[in-house]
Amino acid sequence: QGKVVESGGGLVQPGGSLRLSCLASGLTFGNYALAWYRQAPGKERELVASIRDTVGSTKYRDSVKGRFTISRDDSKNTAYLQMNSLKPEDTAAYYCNAEHYSQSARYNYWGQGTQVTVSS
Repeated sequence: QGKVVESGGGLVQPGGSLRLSCLASGLTFGNYALAWYRQAPGKERELVASIRDTVGSTKYRDSVKGRFTISRDDSKNTAYLQMNSLKPEDTAAYYCNAEHYSQSARYNYWGQGTQVTVSS
């Protein structure tokens, strides 16, 4: 059974940086597309950034372009979200998602989330 676990969240001042990690186990990591979502209190979960499997192409929501970078290290079964120039509106629980489609099934895994708080 696949599993993903996030880490790296915390409290940071506006303008600061954090790097989130997503460690996967029990799945063939290189076959999965990875994504980071976030959810602030009272708001819906939103897609922050995604990275494809072997192609490695990336996408970002407009509000984080130029500040956040998603990457993956398949040798370590880990995905990352480097977050720079953080703003108070980036405050949310951040979730890692791993997804893979085979000919017959969809495999989708969520982590438990890691809290990011941007405040002075």
